[in-house]
Amino acid sequence: MTEPLRIAFMGSPDFAVPVLASLAEAGHEIVCVYSQPPRPAGRGKKLRPTPVHQWAEARGIEVRTPRSLKQAPEQEAFAALELDAAVVVAYGLILPQAVLDAPRLGCMNMHASLLPRWRGAAPIHRAVMAGDDKTGVQAMMMEAGLDTGPVLATEETPILLTDTTGSVHDRLADLGAGLAVTALSGLADGTLVPQPQTEDGVTYAHKVTADDQRLDWTRPAVELDCQIRGLSPFPGAWFHYTPAGETEPLRMKALMSRVEDGETSAKPGQLLDDTLLVQCGDGRAVRLLNAQKPGSKAMEAEDLLRGVPIPAGAQFA
Repeated sequence: MTEPLRIAFMGSPDFAVPVLASLAEAGHEIVCVYSQPPRPAGRGKKLRPTPVHQWAEARGIEVRTPRSLKQAPEQEAFAALELDAAVVVAYGLILPQAVLDAPRLGCMNMHASLLPRWRGAAPIHRAVMAGDDKTGVQAMMMEAGLDTGPVLATEETPILLTDTTGSVHDRLADLGAGLAVTALSGLADGTLVPQPQTEDGVTYAHKVTADDQRLDWTRPAVELDCQIRGLSPFPGAWFHYTPAGETEPLRMKALMSRVEDGETSAKPGQLLDDTLLVQCGDGRAVRLLNAQKPGSKAMEAEDLLRGVPIPAGAQFA
């Protein structure tokens, strides 16, 4: 490894914590951590620091939580740190050019996709929802554009039919932790040279919205399976089920599934058996393996059905 560097770390969610920990364990001097401001959370709506904030504060590292970096005083305070580099992981604020230019080696971002595919806010969700067969994490030098900078280093991982966004998230966080250390070292000693991204195959990972979450059983089974797994564990894909004798539908979440054979004579959304095999629009079916009813926790299908029996022939909407 190169000599320890003076680093500012800029990140907020759980995904960023392993990278921060690995940089500290590698011996770099974490001069300061930048994170999103604490936000109300829980029943009491008490202000809760981000996971990165909590990790750094517990170890006596200075934490700054500006709401913006656009003002001159914030930029001057950042420049005054006299950094070798800044490492950015899902920070949540745009870095102005003055901030990007301040560290000696620049600002390195760890991005959870294989750029230029899935630039933007929700790359893991979008990769799983789209049915991509692989994804990865990349160390990228930041510039003014959205995830357009040249790439230093890459780690890939397959996306399996048993994966959810949650499982891919955890795998990429672990890969990113190791990659950040090697990429930063290579940047510092000149053994890694940033390579420009191609402009072929650019896609944008827009934030997940409410419109993404409703399941439409007339769609093909493979697409619905990817939607379910891509929105699991959060925010969850949902559908309506009205139990016999009831007038109000239950809004239920589907959190894990697999594609199976269906019955071409059945209607989309119809249950083909009493263990949550749902007919889809292309003649195939999706079996729900994990689901959640209102006011309850997520459960394996057999556990959920003990409390809410759903017979063959029932209709989901």
